[in-house]
Amino acid sequence: MKGTLLRRAAAGALLAMAAALPWGVLAEDLSFGELYSDWSAAGLVLSEKTESLEGETVTMTGYMAPPLTPTIRFFVLTEVPMSVCPFCSSDADWPDNIIVVKVSEPVTALPYDSPISVTGTLEIGSEIDEETGFVSQLRIAADSIDAL
Repeated sequence: MKGTLLRRAAAGALLAMAAALPWGVLAEDLSFGELYSDWSAAGLVLSEKTESLEGETVTMTGYMAPPLTPTIRFFVLTEVPMSVCPFCSSDADWPDNIIVVKVSEPVTALPYDSPISVTGTLEIGSEIDEETGFVSQLRIAADSIDAL
């Protein structure tokens, strides 16, 4: 019995150490429904979970919205497929379930109806894309983008 407890304690310690290593980093799943907790006169209110994950590695699943240009350094991840550019819609059509995904190297747009998973660092706060002037409040600096 004592040997079993020691093995379990050692295994737990190894798992804790592995999680602290760069290659052992685990991403926290974050869904579109968890991004915001409310609306206010100033706009959307971030949820406690979203705020607690600032600077952390997260994974979100969604769809690449049609981008502004064929080769892009950022794109909008949406909860549902969009067949038109969300930037070209009227204000009434603007989705409230989006997040900007920044990429270090330009990527070619993926089919708008193919689900993808994005893993990277969650960034919070106003940021303006220098090339396009697009303003975002919530972003993922992508480490990986995977087709599902």
